[in-house]
Amino acid sequence: MTTLAAAPTRQARLARAAVAALFLTNGAVFFNVVPRYPQIKADLGVSNALFGTAIAAMPVGALLAGLLAGAVIRRLGSARTASFGIVLLTLATLLIPIAPHWTVFAGALFVVGALDSIIDVAQNAHGLRVQRLYGRSILNSLHGVWSIGAVLGGLMGAAAAGLSTPLWLHLTISAVLFSAVALVAFRFLLPGAEDAERTDVVVEKRPFTGVAVKMLAALGLLAAAGALVEDAGASWGALFLSEDLNAGAATAGLAVVAMQVAMTVGRLTGDRVVDRFGQRTVVRAGGLLAAVGMGAALAFPSVPSALAGFALAGLGVATLVPAAMHTADELPGLSPGTGLTIVSWLLRGGFLLSPPLVGLIADQSSLRVGLLSVVLAGVVTLVLGRVLVNRA
Repeated sequence: MTTLAAAPTRQARLARAAVAALFLTNGAVFFNVVPRYPQIKADLGVSNALFGTAIAAMPVGALLAGLLAGAVIRRLGSARTASFGIVLLTLATLLIPIAPHWTVFAGALFVVGALDSIIDVAQNAHGLRVQRLYGRSILNSLHGVWSIGAVLGGLMGAAAAGLSTPLWLHLTISAVLFSAVALVAFRFLLPGAEDAERTDVVVEKRPFTGVAVKMLAALGLLAAAGALVEDAGASWGALFLSEDLNAGAATAGLAVVAMQVAMTVGRLTGDRVVDRFGQRTVVRAGGLLAAVGMGAALAFPSVPSALAGFALAGLGVATLVPAAMHTADELPGLSPGTGLTIVSWLLRGGFLLSPPLVGLIADQSSLRVGLLSVVLAGVVTLVLGRVLVNRA
């Protein structure tokens, strides 16, 4: 029998709105830059290979700095780390317009990636603090708000590019706007220790046990599977539709849109579904949906089936990363933020390894075969999803 949770307090509601503002801001800051890539590439006068190498500096920075997130959160707190980290992130983007060489541009993206990896863990850690006050799932909706922020940032960047707004002015406006949002949000975040809202018995912190290591490995693989599916739509969706299915440029661009829209809808509605059926059931059903949906699209390739396949894949993994993060953060015996930090780090490893993996398979066979990695990720999710728990 399900017990109804008490109505959240005013402090909890304000904290939820504040941490949602951080998620939205975090999604919007970098996606303001992405639509300006063509101009940046032209200004630097570099080849596609060099520009791609520069962009790769961002996930490298995220991987190298990501494991420091737990220590930073324990020292500064998740509220301060996330809020003031976003201010530093906006300042880091201001290095991009003044980069005189592609190596400097790469260095700026390295710093952006490093800061973003720490902010990501901090905002999720604080979101989980608020979730404990609510007594029900809210983390999926916070990730949905991040997706809305990414769309907002992309629209801002596209508008600035269309209006030929100078890059320095565009990113300065973005920095001032989103820094202000982050600083205002900080006032309403939860005070106190990171484990203040935990209602379970606090266990003595001890070295990693074999069970904890296996759980973190499984949760990391689950998060990486979600990253692989999401990256497939972003990196290869348009190419698959244009090169394999002869779709026009506008239609081909709908692949990532279909996936992101479905993922956003899944995240915004995911909390109610998770509360009703439990994380394990929802994640495993989503893995099956992603595998079957993308598998059918590849078995019977056409533009409509491909768009449907990417949408079903996005919907299928919508709650996967929040579930893995939540479970990692609740592992007993670990210092606050440790499990969340490790899983977030492995998630970013998935984003780094996914493009070359799919590209290598595509070069040896075809992109259609390479995208079978999405089907494999769905199967992995179905199998490993059993490590999650169903809770009322």
